[in-house]
Amino acid sequence: MEKNLLLEVKDLEVHFRLRRGMLKAVDGISFSVKEGESFGLVGESGSGKSVTAQSILRLISSPPASFQGKILFEGEDVLKKAEKEMLSIRGKKISMIFQESISSLNPVYTIGEQILETLRIHHNLKRKEALEQTVEMLRIVGISSSRERLNSYPHEFSGGMRQRVCIAMALSCQPSFLIADEPTTFLDVTIQKQILDLLKGEIKRRQMGLIFISHDLIIVGQMCQRLGVMYAGNLLEVGNSLSILQNPQHPYTIGLINSRPKRGEKDDLHPIRGMVCSLIEPPQGCKFHPRCNYVQKPCMEETPKLKTIGEDHQIACHAVGA
Repeated sequence: MEKNLLLEVKDLEVHFRLRRGMLKAVDGISFSVKEGESFGLVGESGSGKSVTAQSILRLISSPPASFQGKILFEGEDVLKKAEKEMLSIRGKKISMIFQESISSLNPVYTIGEQILETLRIHHNLKRKEALEQTVEMLRIVGISSSRERLNSYPHEFSGGMRQRVCIAMALSCQPSFLIADEPTTFLDVTIQKQILDLLKGEIKRRQMGLIFISHDLIIVGQMCQRLGVMYAGNLLEVGNSLSILQNPQHPYTIGLINSRPKRGEKDDLHPIRGMVCSLIEPPQGCKFHPRCNYVQKPCMEETPKLKTIGEDHQIACHAVGA
């Protein structure tokens, strides 16, 4: 049975006008996410992943940002919606989990009040009913003695527990779409796995659409059915996660995989040489070419477009398949 298309990003550009010039944070990317499907965005810091996510929820002010392209959610372009309309979408239809739980929660309100407020705003519930749903959400995300913990403040929770609270808040209004922006970055490995397993379970149970953002290609591959590799505002490789992990084609994707520490290996790490290029004055042609081991003349002159190289596998590279 064909699943409904929830989100479609078409030729999205997000530019910021600065004194030094125009910063092209997102430079013409396209992807889609169906109902119950998980899509990962992976890349180094500064690649445009978080700007893409925040643009979907219209969390970036315009100005200073300028937008081109379309972001279609349930068939309607969110870039054309008034702020009042977006207020009815954020939290209710699309929720977001941020990477720093301590900055996502208000330190002067109890966690119960913060989840309760979300439910009452979006579902117009009476306080008692919202309270019971809050207790249930905390139980679902694995917080023991959930009724007693309603009156706790964020600083009274560990980092892992705070992230569970953020997940409970994000899922409380039963959204159809979830964006998780590096939700486990500051957690140790054991807690990280618990949070990822919790998210995977809830996504499957609720059949939500998911965008999962990380700098770690392996984690994204474990979480998502499909993924896109971003670099300097562009998508360089897109497709089935297993296909990309087992048979990466773009030199940047290969570099990300080789940069990751491998269990039992005593050799030095193999990082990608150089740094991410300037987004104000990027190099001509492929933005990755100054760091690429396979650079050819066309790479320095012409920006590559995504081309299909297999079933649900696309790559933007002059050197591959030339």
